[in-house]
Amino acid sequence: MELIQKNIHMDRIKCSASTQATIEDDINITDAKPDVYQLVMEQGTVDIEEVRAVEDHVHIKGTLKFQVLYLSDEEVHHPACMEGSLPFEEQVFMDGVSANDSVTVRPALEDLSVGMINSRKLSVQALIDLKLSVEVMQDMQAATGIESDETVEMQKKPLQVLNLCIAKKDIFRVREEVTLPGGLPNIFTLLWQSCQLKDVSWRIMDEKMSLQGEISLFVLYEGEGEERPVMWHEAAIPVSGIVECQGMREGMLEDIRCSIGHKEMEVKPDEDGEERKISLELVLDLDMKLYEEEQVEMISDLYGVTKEIESVRQMEQCKQLLVKNTGKMKASGRFKVAPGLPKMHQICGSFGEIQMGGVENCPEGIKIEGTVLVRAVYTTADADTPFYCLKGSIPFSYVLEASGVESDCIYEIEPSLDQIGVTMLDGDEADAKIVLSFKGLVCRVHEEPVVADVRVSDLDPEKLAALPGIVAYIVKDGDSLWNIGKKYYVPIARMKEMNELGGEEVKPGDKLLVVKGF
Repeated sequence: MELIQKNIHMDRIKCSASTQATIEDDINITDAKPDVYQLVMEQGTVDIEEVRAVEDHVHIKGTLKFQVLYLSDEEVHHPACMEGSLPFEEQVFMDGVSANDSVTVRPALEDLSVGMINSRKLSVQALIDLKLSVEVMQDMQAATGIESDETVEMQKKPLQVLNLCIAKKDIFRVREEVTLPGGLPNIFTLLWQSCQLKDVSWRIMDEKMSLQGEISLFVLYEGEGEERPVMWHEAAIPVSGIVECQGMREGMLEDIRCSIGHKEMEVKPDEDGEERKISLELVLDLDMKLYEEEQVEMISDLYGVTKEIESVRQMEQCKQLLVKNTGKMKASGRFKVAPGLPKMHQICGSFGEIQMGGVENCPEGIKIEGTVLVRAVYTTADADTPFYCLKGSIPFSYVLEASGVESDCIYEIEPSLDQIGVTMLDGDEADAKIVLSFKGLVCRVHEEPVVADVRVSDLDPEKLAALPGIVAYIVKDGDSLWNIGKKYYVPIARMKEMNELGGEEVKPGDKLLVVKGF
């Protein structure tokens, strides 16, 4: 006698931890760069270079890469850019991790602050949030039938499961060119650039998936000409393409994290040989999971007719989809130029960064809170400070609808900043509007008793002899054909035939003829 089993793949978090790394250091302006007169703004990214696990600890090495836009201490205070990097190391306690585990580290730059010590030295302070997890794959064996020469009665029940079909990392390369509009001068040198990925969506097909999104590009550059005018340009670049993926099928549920990895940008001549093209090459890092929701008819109980059959059960962790949802929200805020700082003349570009706060269950679903840090670079009428940056923050609170969320639920929430716009109201005040989107995959995890094995033995002769050969049975509350047949070792089909029943429904007071026999 052998169980027929269906193999179900599931992912689970073995252990997790989080910490914050603080970086404080002074950096010198490189010899090729002019002295600093005034800082304008900064931006940074975090690269994780090494992750090494030992018993209950994880060692992390990484680098903070940053750019600083400043005004040079020259006769004309032109913008200049300083780039640098600072390494960091962290030892993180992580209960349950072992040396053989593969640890995923997701960094987020929570805060970056650059101060001026003197015209050739800057101070850099950063706070990096590190979230660590070890994800393992496990197989659940669900018994769906039995191969046997003996007569076996089986009772089944449906079990909804989320089957992990694909878990892999991949990349998607983006190569685009942007040509400056006719009213702008040729590029002499790029001073500053910002590149953000927005509004990414996926369509799952057989053996592949399509990607749709947008790259928001901003460049500040020094133009050609005697006066070397400082100019800027913004562009929204549509991105689309196909990622091949063996085993992918239409209808699968995707949980995909997409981020900008490697980035290269350079100026190229156009067809007339003029420096008017910006060539952009990006590598998008994809962390992909593809699921299928399945209903498995698994054995919930069984008994033998000619043999004594005992089921051996064990508890298995089961993952079920509760909801996969996407939501959008709008938010706004007004920011004023601080007293003593130069007034706004024209806004050049606006940028935003999401800082996630609390994520928790609520009666309506998943409550998400956080802040969007908003920056807007603007020109001024002040010759000493021709460029400056307006900074502010917009708090947000959003409920991603997901009915039935309980304490045993787990969820992945992926936020993105789809739109940001900053508009001048006057020289002292600006209005900022943002659009946020949230993608959520909410699952319920619980333990399910499953039949893992069966033990077969001969029927007890004394027990069998004590059972009557024929019984006029009156159905009581809680009875079913199943438990009556199990009690008397009678096949369900035989009882239905003997009593001319069209189905298996019986009610209290019904009279059944139960005849022992195989």
